[in-house]
Amino acid sequence: MTEYPEELTWKIYGERTVYDDRWVKLKLVDVGPPDGSRFEHHVVKLDAVAVALLLNDNEEVLTLWRYRFAVDKWGYELIGGLVEAGELPAATAAREAEEETGWRPVGEPEHIATFQPLPGIIDAPVDAYLWRAAEKVGEPTDGEEAARIEWIHVDRILDLVRRGEVLGSGAIVPLLYYLASRNAGASSRDR
Repeated sequence: MTEYPEELTWKIYGERTVYDDRWVKLKLVDVGPPDGSRFEHHVVKLDAVAVALLLNDNEEVLTLWRYRFAVDKWGYELIGGLVEAGELPAATAAREAEEETGWRPVGEPEHIATFQPLPGIIDAPVDAYLWRAAEKVGEPTDGEEAARIEWIHVDRILDLVRRGEVLGSGAIVPLLYYLASRNAGASSRDR
């Protein structure tokens, strides 16, 4: 683990909750940055999320095409949801995949990454998992999740991201990670 100079670390003197419900918690945190000042900083706390990146033999990714009213946009997303109490993130990702799409991930997942989408003001950990196979086991049981469920070839992903048609870091980070690692992985296997 890398150690950082103590003088560059922000100090936390306390916090108070301003708003708290099942979906979001808003806190004011009493902080002191390295410059010696002190003030209250807003922090939004969200539950942990797990995301599933499902690939098939044709190098297609299973996506949801949906509308998000908070940003008033339609776009592609990966499958995912809130990690329930006592549930492992990989189990959440697999459960959500089956509920939202009718496709069940097959085999052990590869943990792609754990990341914070906006760590300057939001604490919202995301765990992303990759499965290289899935089986169709039925219809989605959560019909509100998507206007359409679609397998998209990975060669289209960069263009969709560039055009703003992939919504949210929960989809963008795992997809870009996969694209970067598949080339790096192929070259390291060839050595």
